[in-house]
Amino acid sequence: MDDRMIVELFWQRSEKAITEISAKYGSFCHSISYRILHNHEDAEECVNDTWLRTWDSIPPRRPAKLSVYLGKITRNLALDRYKNYSAKKRKMTRAAEALEELSECLSGGDNVSEYIDKLALTELIEGFLSRQTEDRRRIFIRRYWLFDSIREISAAYGISETNISTILQRMRAQLKSELLKEGIKI
Repeated sequence: MDDRMIVELFWQRSEKAITEISAKYGSFCHSISYRILHNHEDAEECVNDTWLRTWDSIPPRRPAKLSVYLGKITRNLALDRYKNYSAKKRKMTRAAEALEELSECLSGGDNVSEYIDKLALTELIEGFLSRQTEDRRRIFIRRYWLFDSIREISAAYGISETNISTILQRMRAQLKSELLKEGIKI
């Protein structure tokens, strides 16, 4: 079933909408939440919360790209859950590592993930990424949106981990420079 039809099911308040998004996007959303939480049960709870949040938000919203809409909800829910856990455990996970790396070019320290969500909607980030090569753009997104490890990105692109780290470091420096030029306080 295509996304427009699924959104229409939500507008009709049909419970079939949940069945359809679960079948189509369940593993996608689970992957996002698992990369942040590293626990299958917590990831599954996040996915279920995503379905509830989606049910509550459609209507009135009518997302143009359902996968992005669901991905963002899942990611935000997982990051919220992660914050609660990390406040208790103070353990450095893959998500914490990625956010720590980005904190050098974004202000907000503990609120980096919230700041990223705000910036992701702006033309600055889109413009920055649009000027990158396709591979560099994908590497950046895999690291800072999907929270892939350096090792996973390295394996996916056949590039050494050192080179991936260097690419990301340079991209962060470029992003920081562009944000400063635009008057974003860091």
